[in-house]
Amino acid sequence: MSQNPETENNMKETGLLSHLLELRDRLLRMVIAIAIALLALFPFRNTIYSFLAEPLTKHLPEDSSMIAIDVASSFLAPFKLVLMLSVVAVVPFLMHQIWGFIAPGLYKREKRLAVPLLLSSIALFYIGMAFAYFVVFPLVFGFFTSVAPEGVQIMTDINRYLDFVIKLFLAFGFSFEVPIATFLIIVTGMSTVEKLSKARPYIIVVAFILGMLLTPPDIISQILLAVPIWLLFEIGLQFSRWFAKPPEEETPTAEKHEEYEPIFDIVEEEDTFKPMTDEEMEAEMDRIEAEEDSDK
Repeated sequence: MSQNPETENNMKETGLLSHLLELRDRLLRMVIAIAIALLALFPFRNTIYSFLAEPLTKHLPEDSSMIAIDVASSFLAPFKLVLMLSVVAVVPFLMHQIWGFIAPGLYKREKRLAVPLLLSSIALFYIGMAFAYFVVFPLVFGFFTSVAPEGVQIMTDINRYLDFVIKLFLAFGFSFEVPIATFLIIVTGMSTVEKLSKARPYIIVVAFILGMLLTPPDIISQILLAVPIWLLFEIGLQFSRWFAKPPEEETPTAEKHEEYEPIFDIVEEEDTFKPMTDEEMEAEMDRIEAEEDSDK
């Protein structure tokens, strides 16, 4: 019994409304989580900024310091930093809310694949940011301060410094997602391990191009981004070899044999067919003519 079209439309509208309400609730929870983290970190904004600026300040001469060009920079720069840090700190909760919204529409196999990838992507993003702070920043700022001409006093604006390090944080954080991207490309069938292995020289070139575009114009930071991208690509390729197994060849089953039984019967009949002799052919023709005469 088919439902009334008006009833079906009402059911669709009700389902859409429930999804929109759930989306609103989850977005509200995400905003509240960021606000709570911001309130918790705000009293320590200056301490956090000093910690972020340490890779640069420890390489500055004793008579140099960071400056604030604008009147409000001394407040806005630490506030912007704390706001960004609040979002980064609650990324696991944000991903949990997004997962809770999309998970009901996924198949079991997709859920089993998505959960490890989601956790790995979060961990790799944090590792990329940590690599930028503890490895890249000291080398880059040490290089910049060492090549300053004699008589030039380095005095960096706190806002420009913050924009600079945020750009590097994001560049390294997203670049460390390369293993996840490689794995997904292979699992979804967009490419294969063999094809990506053959394209390795091109991928290395792309890694250095990204290093040139996403980092300051110095060879050190470019290499420090390009080499990890290449190595992470190799890691993703290796994981794909282990987990993305090629589909097994189908073995014939009893049901499939049953589907082709008529064909097998025809083949058997053809195998057992024997041509008539001349005597048998004449006898068959006489029999057919006799049947035709009797019908008349």
